[in-house]
Amino acid sequence: MVTGAARGLGASFARMLVSEGASVILTDVLDEIGTELAASLGDRARYVHLDVRDYEEWERAVAESIAAFGRLDVLVNNAGVVRSSPIDEHPTDDWKLVIDVNLTGSFYGIRAAAAALRASGSASIINVSSEAGLQGYERISGYNASKFGLRGLTKSAALDLGRHNIRVNTVHPGMTRTPLLEGREFPQDHVALHRVGEMDEVARLVLFLASDESSFSTGSEFVADGGEAAGLVRS
Repeated sequence: MVTGAARGLGASFARMLVSEGASVILTDVLDEIGTELAASLGDRARYVHLDVRDYEEWERAVAESIAAFGRLDVLVNNAGVVRSSPIDEHPTDDWKLVIDVNLTGSFYGIRAAAAALRASGSASIINVSSEAGLQGYERISGYNASKFGLRGLTKSAALDLGRHNIRVNTVHPGMTRTPLLEGREFPQDHVALHRVGEMDEVARLVLFLASDESSFSTGSEFVADGGEAAGLVRS
């Protein structure tokens, strides 16, 4: 199951997983786009409406996953939002929205899917954090807090669920070329690789964590940021 799968990184994760033989439940609140994408991916993809802020919708989505494919082995908590304002002007409603979607939504997903993941015998939860879960940025205090919080949630969940052979890790993309960046330039001269990432580069990391190739990795951060977290380079 991939949340926030109708477009952007979530859609690239779904495409990559299906291309490698997985059956995938795509979830989002963008129903028309999500339904069209699932249809384009064939019989091994289904779309389910899911607002990650609603625990009852999570329970229904997990049940629909089991009904469609008989089991649930992988959960990718990808749904996320960002709002930008200096902290002393940050609207309280924006703060609540970002925390509810990015952090509480992922907790709900882990909680709702835990029994199904235990039943699979070997499962993986992949929480999509951000470079903003590794270092601070101005004007996105809510987003920073949610993505750092997701790292802590991941480590706690890894300790709780490891006895059930459920692995829990975070993925931390840096600046990545998604449809939201179309027509905009973001110079990356301060980053070691001097470029933005491509969605498939992040998707391959998600694929690795979803597979048995990462069977001894849990509670860890996996970074795809072109070297941004390593430090600054001269342009």
